[in-house]
Amino acid sequence: MIVLVGFMGAGKTTVGRLLAGELGVPFVDADEAIEAAQGRSVPEIFAAEGEEGFRRIEAETIAGLLAADDIVLALGGGALGSERVRDAVTAHRVVLLDVPLAEALARVGGDTNRPMLRNPDLPALYEGRQQAYRDAAHHVVGADGLAPREVVDAVLAALGRHDLT
Repeated sequence: MIVLVGFMGAGKTTVGRLLAGELGVPFVDADEAIEAAQGRSVPEIFAAEGEEGFRRIEAETIAGLLAADDIVLALGGGALGSERVRDAVTAHRVVLLDVPLAEALARVGGDTNRPMLRNPDLPALYEGRQQAYRDAAHHVVGADGLAPREVVDAVLAALGRHDLT
């Protein structure tokens, strides 16, 4: 299993889908899995449960996903804020897709499906998450200014192989 982490807009979902296709394994986006299991969108969960409730649901969902075989899993940008999630990912190959804040924000723009974009201090949020990403990651791949296919190639090179099986 490969777990992709990084700030929103790092390219985890786009790169994850391409990477999974390259490796011939399923791709799972944790936020999409949460929405499917809950029958409501991430913004709806945030509105009804608050961030704390969402993070609890997120941790439970990710724990289940990490039990799967050979998948590429993209975590939400704040998932590593949970000690449960940080502990659970240590047994897997974790790749940080690293982008500067300006690049991340340019990629996500005004996406209304990202409740954390409403945070009044995004630079502090970004900085606050960087250590958790780096602590969890076995590999750091710079994704700034690269096309998704180039990032996939960099991830494969970082992992040292082109095949999971």
